[in-house]
Amino acid sequence: MSPNNPPKPQNSAQAREARLKAALKANMGRRKQQARARKSPDETGKNETKGQ
Repeated sequence: MSPNNPPKPQNSAQAREARLKAALKANMGRRKQQARARKSPDETGKNETKGQ
């Protein structure tokens, strides 16, 4: 193998596991971003008075 090419998984099970791991990591990153986005406006809104 050339030094620029990463080693490939040996079988389809390992390839599937690698794909799932990458997808899970990306999904968790998106979920964390969404949670941060939801949290930010709520914190600023709690200090405001309502009903006046």
